[in-house]
Amino acid sequence: MMFRFLSAEKANHAVAVLCRILGVSRSGYYAWAARPPSQRSIDDASLTQEIVSIHEASRTTYGAPRIHAALRYEGHRCSKKRVARLMRTACIQGVPTRRRYRTTRRAKGVAPAPDLLQRAFTAPAPDRVWVADITYIETRQGFLHLAAVEDLFSRKVVGWSMAPHLRTELVADALGMATRRRRPGKGLIHHSDQGCQYTSLEFGRTLKASGILPSMGSVGDAYDNAVAESFFSTLKRELVHRHRFPTRAAARTAIFDYIEVFYNRQRLHSSIGMRSPEQFETGSREDAQEAIVA
Repeated sequence: MMFRFLSAEKANHAVAVLCRILGVSRSGYYAWAARPPSQRSIDDASLTQEIVSIHEASRTTYGAPRIHAALRYEGHRCSKKRVARLMRTACIQGVPTRRRYRTTRRAKGVAPAPDLLQRAFTAPAPDRVWVADITYIETRQGFLHLAAVEDLFSRKVVGWSMAPHLRTELVADALGMATRRRRPGKGLIHHSDQGCQYTSLEFGRTLKASGILPSMGSVGDAYDNAVAESFFSTLKRELVHRHRFPTRAAARTAIFDYIEVFYNRQRLHSSIGMRSPEQFETGSREDAQEAIVA
């Protein structure tokens, strides 16, 4: 370790001076410098290049767990501790978590739907349970609000809508996209918080017309809608907090790209075995077809 430090600092200070300060011999340093790199060092350098490539492909969002998973998919055999060590050495890190702000406003005098999930955030198949929520994105033109609908089985964002307002049509448009894309069967559960948009009569009629069962968590408890909240936390951490959007249109373009190109089709999700939602759904369909043939 001392020799590495000495090698890094020799451009700024004389080797003799550094050796005297560090208490090492010059002959020992020169013998170390002349020694060929070990196979471990060569392997670390090669693996670091792979780590840098994966980190850049993730839009510089991945931390050690997802980079480790991506390396394993590519056939590399290495530990998470080694990946974390090489990332520290290369000054590579994922994006940190920031404080979240809420947009939920409960309507007075409106009876919410019962909580059909009770924090059991699992689903046996696609389009059995959807979770929904609203967040906001700050731009220089003002706020842009985003409503999203996420499939609990695959964590895929199946519907979304953006607008400068928080009217009920914002969440209705997100639900409309989801139903047009997925065409779910009767009995699908739509779970949200008790925001006034979700408890409105208009939205209730939309759910009923589509044969969708409403479900709502309790007031002021983020854990009752944890999966939807987690998506927005990830969106903010990996995209919104890393950019300043001059206009709502710029924010729309960036969010569309993040959801449809990266989050749904490329990003590895720990809750589904470090696969993307698209990969997870494709694998599930293939497994089901094989079971039918068998």
